[in-house]
Amino acid sequence: MANNQEEMRSHLLSQELTSTNGDEEQPSKKSSKEDRFMVYLSTMVAVCGSYAFGSCAGYSSPTQADIIKDVNLSLAEYSLVSSILTFGAMIGAITSGKIADYIGRKWAMRISGGFCTAGWLLIYFAKGVLLLEMGRLATGYGMGVFSFVVPVFIAEIAPKDLRGALTTLNQLMICTGVCVSYIIGTVLSWRALALIGLYRNSGEASKSQSARFVSEAISELSHGMALFFLHEIDSSYSSLKSFNLVNQFVTQIGVGLMVCQQFGGINGVGFYTSSIFESSGFPADVGTIIYAILQVIITTLGAPLIDRAGRKPLLVVNFTIATHLLE
Repeated sequence: MANNQEEMRSHLLSQELTSTNGDEEQPSKKSSKEDRFMVYLSTMVAVCGSYAFGSCAGYSSPTQADIIKDVNLSLAEYSLVSSILTFGAMIGAITSGKIADYIGRKWAMRISGGFCTAGWLLIYFAKGVLLLEMGRLATGYGMGVFSFVVPVFIAEIAPKDLRGALTTLNQLMICTGVCVSYIIGTVLSWRALALIGLYRNSGEASKSQSARFVSEAISELSHGMALFFLHEIDSSYSSLKSFNLVNQFVTQIGVGLMVCQQFGGINGVGFYTSSIFESSGFPADVGTIIYAILQVIITTLGAPLIDRAGRKPLLVVNFTIATHLLE
C-alpha cells in the first residue's frame, strides 16, 4: 500500500514538473468545473449508502403493530428485534475502519450493501423471531459500515470550501431514508416495506458498481485535480505531524460531543416514534410523518449554514435548544 502511494506521488510530481517546464497553461476554469462535477457525482453515489442507512433505521417504528400481530411476538421480543439493529451497527462501526483501509472505500460500501440486502431478505421471509433478529442484525452491520465509510469518503474527495456542506448530505440522506420509510410504512405491510428496502438497497449496489465510470473518468481528467488532492494530502500530513496536546484536547471534546449525542437517546426515539405518539394520545401516523419531515427540513437548512456560520456556533445553539426542550 505504501509503495503504491509513493509510486503515485512520484508519478504526479513528475507530471507537475513536466507541465511547469513546458508550455502548458494552468488548468482552465472548464477543467475546474469538471473536477467539481466529479466530486458532486461521486458524493451523490456515496450518499445512496446513507439513504440505505436511513431506510434500515426507520423500518421498525411504522411496522411495530403489524409485526407483533402477524408473527405473534410479545412486546419484549419485538423490543429485542428492534434494538438488535444497534448491536449490529456497533460491530459494523468497529470493523469498518480496517475493512475500508484494506479493500478501499468503494468495496467497503459494496460489502455493506450486501449485508443490508441479506438482512432485508431474512426479514421478508421471516415467520418467527429468529429470522427477524438475524435480518435486523445484518442490516445493522451494514448501517455501521455505511456510517463510517460514507462520511470519510466524502471528506476525502471534497475541497475545503465544500467539505462541510457535502458531508452534511450524509445526514440529510439518512433523514430522508427514515422519512420515506415512516411515510410508506403507514400504508404498506411490513413485508412490502422490507421489499422496498431491498429494492432501494439493490439500487445502491448497482450505483456503486456503475461508479467504475467515475474512477475511469477521473483518470482521464487533467492531472490538475490529482495534484490538488496530492497537495491537500501533503498539507494534512504536515498538520498531523504538528498534532500537539491542544489538538488532542480538541479531538477529545469532539468525541465527547458525539458520545453525548448518542446518549441523548435519539435512536430509541426513532425506533419507537409511533408507539410514543400513540401512548401520548396523538395520532401515531400523523406524528411519525411530522417527526420525519421536520428532521429533513432542519438538516436541509443546516447544510448551507455549516460552512458559513461555522461548526462551533451551530453546536452551541443546537445543544442550548436541546437542553431547554428536555427540561
